[in-house]
Amino acid sequence: MTEIAAQTQVALSRIVAERQSKGRVPGVVGAVARAGSLAWSAGIGSADLEKPGVPPTADTQFLIASQSKTLTAVAIMALRDEGKLSLDDTIEKLIPDSTHEGITVRQMLSHASGMQREPVGDVWDLMKFPSREELVPGWNAAERIGKPHHRFHYSNLVFSLLGEIVARLDGRSWYDAVKARILDPLEMRRTTVGMDGGSAQTGYYVPPWSDVPVREPLLDIGAMDACGGLASTAEDLAKWAMFVANPVDEVLSKDTLDEMCHVQIMADVDRWQLAFGLGFMLLRRGDRLFVGHDGGMPGHITSTFVDRSSGTAGIALFGSTSSPAPSALATDLIIKVLEDDPLPPEAWVPGTSVPDELSGVLGTWFSEGSPFVFSVKQGVLEAKSPAAAEYQSPAVFERLSEDVYRTVSGRETGELLRITRDPAGHPTKLHWATYLCTREPLSFGELSGV
Repeated sequence: MTEIAAQTQVALSRIVAERQSKGRVPGVVGAVARAGSLAWSAGIGSADLEKPGVPPTADTQFLIASQSKTLTAVAIMALRDEGKLSLDDTIEKLIPDSTHEGITVRQMLSHASGMQREPVGDVWDLMKFPSREELVPGWNAAERIGKPHHRFHYSNLVFSLLGEIVARLDGRSWYDAVKARILDPLEMRRTTVGMDGGSAQTGYYVPPWSDVPVREPLLDIGAMDACGGLASTAEDLAKWAMFVANPVDEVLSKDTLDEMCHVQIMADVDRWQLAFGLGFMLLRRGDRLFVGHDGGMPGHITSTFVDRSSGTAGIALFGSTSSPAPSALATDLIIKVLEDDPLPPEAWVPGTSVPDELSGVLGTWFSEGSPFVFSVKQGVLEAKSPAAAEYQSPAVFERLSEDVYRTVSGRETGELLRITRDPAGHPTKLHWATYLCTREPLSFGELSGV
């Protein structure tokens, strides 16, 4: 484990204990991961009320339910990167027997398709869930209740179909694909469809007017596994969270994971505190943005969220249907660690050389009357406005050819930077995203001679 200060560990344990007590939850696990591994965990209450006082641990399985969607989404994006699908592909291209048309993979991943939430048949009333053979016919019978991208509308049915896309394109079941592509490389050995027979939290419902928990049933949700069928442990979820913070190419590239964390649709249209990317919830608390997902099944309410900028994650696993908000606990744990015991900043590492072609480019240039400082870090050209906030990353450039660069991240990503030189080879002006940059601040009239 990555050590967390003893005083901070006491505070974290108190947060989990208070949430367990006030929420009247039989068994709770809270955990923090950072610097690539599980750093702290605590179990409160009882994993099984028939064995009172034996708390769940970081190795105790909980049903993580809709957290499964994030793994389904990563599998979809891996198939995209392999050229097997496009985010703009429509459902009927990938599942020809679909009678719904025009629904894109991007809409499906971001809950922007307008399709109804659940499979037909009142599945959460009858507790009868579609088999794989029944899934697409049931999809065809389902209703598209809204226009695409008109508003956020969460859909378990849609993510079940994404699981079917994974299975068809990968030539094996959804779970076998996820296991081979994600679970095995990340060594998430206790993340399974349903409980694996090892240490597990018993799920309960605690009625509002009594303190006698009622045991909840374990469900087999059939073809809906891709939207919510997985069970996992805090130890495994720590590995998953550290992948989300710092992806490994064997599973998915960093660029693609970054793409998944871009806002696709706003779920909280009143305060803009919750949005969805491609399969991930994007939760804002103050100045911090957390990436992750909640999960809810009878007897199990869970959450894993990550502060990607610091590589810190919080995990909340509750063993009760009537639990407090899991994302609040997960993010409270992250915030406590970031405020009380942050990791030290990485040591500054000096560069070794400045490329010859950049020596005259460095320093301040003015565009539209405002300054930008061009500098070199580890041999790479960067630019940033002195007025930009500290948290804002600089623009980073990649050399394409002599005096031509591409902005690969930060401000004006994708745009060209062109350097113009005088006969002696000294840079006289820059064009960045076609805007003129000069060494002296000039008005538009002075620049154009008008």
